Amino acid sequence: MIRKTIENDLDFLRQVSSDVDFENDDYNDYINKLKEYCRENVVYAMAPVQIGIPKRLIYMKNTKPDMENNENSLYDEERIYINPVITKRVGKTKFLEGCESCMDLVGVVERPYLLEVEYYDKDGKKTKTILEGFEATVFSHEFDHLNGVLHIDIAEEVIEMTYEEKKKYRMEHPYEIILKE
Repeated sequence: MIRKTIENDLDFLRQVSSDVDFENDDYNDYINKLKEYCRENVVYAMAPVQIGIPKRLIYMKNTKPDMENNENSLYDEERIYINPVITKRVGKTKFLEGCESCMDLVGVVERPYLLEVEYYDKDGKKTKTILEGFEATVFSHEFDHLNGVLHIDIAEEVIEMTYEEKKKYRMEHPYEIILKE
């Protein structure tokens, strides 16, 4: 059972993750560990570096901006992105981001509204997808983890907030789409 993420070890979190090697890495184990952590905690998605595995994989479970107001057991079907590459970024959004690895440090971050992404699925098949809106924001946050970038590195301002303060702030300042194109 995974109960903790890598916290406050900024050198570890800021490393660039290496590609998943389909022949030699037990990537299904990485996926299962991420799934377990996400089911037990209120998180949108995770990168394996956050649980000590610096590999280029993103596990997304929920891309609803109001997830914190829902039961944790109610979440979207999982999506797995192995060795993802962003091929296009369009538009701009703003959202108060937090992170399991940065504890109570939050900040408003600007992200693209739309992403075109190439990646491999669990079967090793290369595919493409387009992510829009909040889903693109969540993906961008996790993609940054793969490159050793934390939301606190790119936030307008970093502040400390409790979970309840963050929920209240997000109710008063919801996810904002600034530009779609």
